[in-house]
Amino acid sequence: MKMKPTNALQLLTVAALFFTSPAFSQSIGIFDGHSDVGTNVKPGSATFIPEAGQYVITGAGYNVWADHDEFQYVYKKIKGDFILYTRAEFLGTWVNYHRKVGWMVRQSLDGNSPHINAVEHGDGLTSLQFRPTAGAQTQEHKLKMTHANILQLERKGNQYIMRAAIYGDTFVTDTATLDLGDEVYVGLFVGSHNADVLETGVFSNVSITSPYKGESNQQTQMTLGSNLQIVDVASGHLETVYKVPYSIQAPNWTPDGKSFIFNDAKGTLYNFDIATRSPMAIHTGIADHNNNDHVISFDGKMLGLSSFVKELGGSISYTIPIGGGQPTQITPKGPSYTHGWSPDGKDLVFCGERNGEFDVYKIPATGGKEIRLTDAKGLDDGPEYTPDGQYIYFNSVRSGLMQIWRMKPDGSQQEQITNDNYDNWFAHISPDGKWIAYITFLPEETPAGIHPPYKHCYIRVLPLDGKGTPKVLAYIYGGQGSMNTPSWSPDSKKIAFISNTDMGGN
Repeated sequence: MKMKPTNALQLLTVAALFFTSPAFSQSIGIFDGHSDVGTNVKPGSATFIPEAGQYVITGAGYNVWADHDEFQYVYKKIKGDFILYTRAEFLGTWVNYHRKVGWMVRQSLDGNSPHINAVEHGDGLTSLQFRPTAGAQTQEHKLKMTHANILQLERKGNQYIMRAAIYGDTFVTDTATLDLGDEVYVGLFVGSHNADVLETGVFSNVSITSPYKGESNQQTQMTLGSNLQIVDVASGHLETVYKVPYSIQAPNWTPDGKSFIFNDAKGTLYNFDIATRSPMAIHTGIADHNNNDHVISFDGKMLGLSSFVKELGGSISYTIPIGGGQPTQITPKGPSYTHGWSPDGKDLVFCGERNGEFDVYKIPATGGKEIRLTDAKGLDDGPEYTPDGQYIYFNSVRSGLMQIWRMKPDGSQQEQITNDNYDNWFAHISPDGKWIAYITFLPEETPAGIHPPYKHCYIRVLPLDGKGTPKVLAYIYGGQGSMNTPSWSPDSKKIAFISNTDMGGN
C-alpha cells in the first residue's frame, strides 16, 4: 500500500493567515503558550489549525546545542510521566543541514536550561539530545536511522525514551537518564541554525498521553480514559471523534457507515452516532456483562456479542438484533468469545476454552453443535471470515510469537500469514477483501500469549495474502480493547480504534 505523505506545502498560504505574534500566555491547541527561547532571537510564530489538526511553527536562532539554545517553543507544564507523539515535517526547502524540528522537555524557559529533545535535522539526522545541567554542553545519541518524521518521547521517572520512525515503519529506540525535576515544560520546537533565517515545521497527529501508573498485565482493570480515533489509510491522518475519562472498547463500524458499536468496562454496549457524536445504550436483556468481543453480521442486521455468565463458565456467545432486544444464547458453555459471522449469516466463529485449551470453533448462528477448527497447542484466537467466505483469519501462538494465520472454513489448509519479530493479534479484513489490519504488541513489553491494556502498539496493514511489507498506520498507547473487533469503514478507506490516556476519570 502506498502511503501519501502530509503535503505541508499546501498549508503555507492557509497558515500565513493564522500566524500569531510571539506570546507567553496565549494558548495554542493543547499547549499553554509559545515563545522564543534565548536572547534577542529573531521573532518566531506559531498557530494551530483545528481543521487539519496541525501546528505550524516558525523559529530562528543560532542553534539548539552547546551551552545555550535559541528557537521557537510551543509548550505546556506537566508533572509526572508522559508520552509525547507527533508527525513532523519541514516546510519548504532546506537552508541549513542542522535546522531542527521535534519534541523538547525543559526545566525552564531560560536559554541555558537543562533539557532533552527528540529531533530530526534538515539533513535527516535523527537523534536524542540533552543538556544535563544549566549551561553544560549538549550531548547527543544519534539513532541508527535517518529522516524520521514520526517522533515520540516518553518519560518514566528520570528515564527518557525516544522512539522514531519514517511513517509506515516500526520504531527505532534510544534512551537517556536525566533529572529535570517532576514539573517540566514539554512542547514542540523549531530552530533554524541561523540567527537571521526563519524556518517552519508542520506537526500533525500531536498527542500528549498520561500513561498507566505501574506495569499492566492481563488482569489490569481498565480505568484510563479513552479516545475513539479514526485513521485514514491513505494519508495516516488521525481524527479523534469521541473522548471520555473512562474505558470504552472495541469499536465496530456499522455497514451503513453511520455508527460505531462499542462497549464500556461495565458491560454495556452502545451505538455511537457519528453525525451527532452521541452514544445511546443498546438494550441487551440478560446479556448485561458484555466484553469487547462483539461483531456485526455482514448484512448489518444482527449483532453477535460475548457476555459473562459465571454459572456457565465465563463468557457466553449471544446474538441480538442490531438495534437491541432479547438475546439468544448460542454457545452452551464458556469461556466463548465471539469474533466473526460467516458472510451468509449462517455461522458464528469464536475463541473457546475447552479442557484447558483455547481454540477456534464454529457454531450455527441459531445455536447447535460446536465444531472445533484448530487443535494446535497454545492460544488460537480472533477468528474472522473474509467477505467472500473463502477463509477464516485468526491469530495463533503456535510458532512461538503471536502471528496471523488463516484456514479454510472447515479448518483445513492452516497457513501462517505474518512472520516477524512482533506479536500480531486480531486480523480484520477490509470490506473490499484486499487488506488485513491488525494490532501489534512489542515482545519486549508483552509475553506472546497475552494482550493487556496500556502498552505501546502499532495498527498495521498488509495485503490479504500476506505478501509484502506490513505498514504501520498508527502508533498508539492501548492494546486490550483497542481493536479486538472488525473496525474498517464500509468503503475500506479508514479504520477505527481506541487509544488510552489518563484523563482523571474513575
